[in-house]
Amino acid sequence: MGWFFVTPALIGFLGLNLVPMLLSGYYSLCEYSVLGEPKFIGIGNYVQLFSGADTTFWPSVKATVSYAILAVPCNLAFAFAIALLLNRPMKGRALFRSIFYLPCILPAVASSFVWLLLMNPDFGLLNEILSFCHLPESQWLWGESSVIPSIVFMGIWATGSTQVIFLAGLQNIPSVYYEALEIDGGNILHKFWYVTLPMISSTLFFNLVMGIINALQVFSQAYILTDGGPNNASLFYVYNLWRAAFKYMSMGTACAMSWILFVVVLLLTLFVFRSSKRWVYYEGEG
Repeated sequence: MGWFFVTPALIGFLGLNLVPMLLSGYYSLCEYSVLGEPKFIGIGNYVQLFSGADTTFWPSVKATVSYAILAVPCNLAFAFAIALLLNRPMKGRALFRSIFYLPCILPAVASSFVWLLLMNPDFGLLNEILSFCHLPESQWLWGESSVIPSIVFMGIWATGSTQVIFLAGLQNIPSVYYEALEIDGGNILHKFWYVTLPMISSTLFFNLVMGIINALQVFSQAYILTDGGPNNASLFYVYNLWRAAFKYMSMGTACAMSWILFVVVLLLTLFVFRSSKRWVYYEGEG
């Protein structure tokens, strides 16, 4: 009876996950244009990518790594700060929690076009604010040096899910720890450093892992707003992968890129898991 109830999940996993994954591994070793039969070429696709014969591969890697290095700490810091504020007793706290989570449920296309208007270098509101404050204006999404920071800024606005997870972790901290620290003469900085951070470390670890994975798979901003520009400055890896598969019909190259991404994400996740033994605290452990 147990196998009967688990069969739909197994069928879904095999048909929608495992089999396509194995097929993509095979196609990554083939010259395959979707319209024709796959032709086995061994590691030719990987050689083409790493050798630079595909001129968009390394720029996409550079853009994605730059985005991840900037986005992950910024998103975590902002979400944690907002969660700390939303965890304090205040009037209308439920309303503020809803407001900060609201961007997560808005359609990505609609919110992206709103940001496109706000960041327009000619008539956008953000440049109007900078001009009013006598600060230098920015090209935002239209500048090579500013496009990735602009996309990171957009992403910070929609960290509601991360905030909710941090908030759940903060609410799980027993108040007796703070009370004991007050008796010992601790101030608010002592509470944050010696109680909040250690007790929230497991939640921070989870958000860090998910943040790295999501940052390496960033796609929608480049697809909707920049088309990888200007001059490939926002040609993110997954967008380049999608373009290779569905725009240029080079499915073999796209599958090879997907497996490279899979290995990189796996190695980074293993590294974070290994390092977590030094700084992540779980209640009940020594």
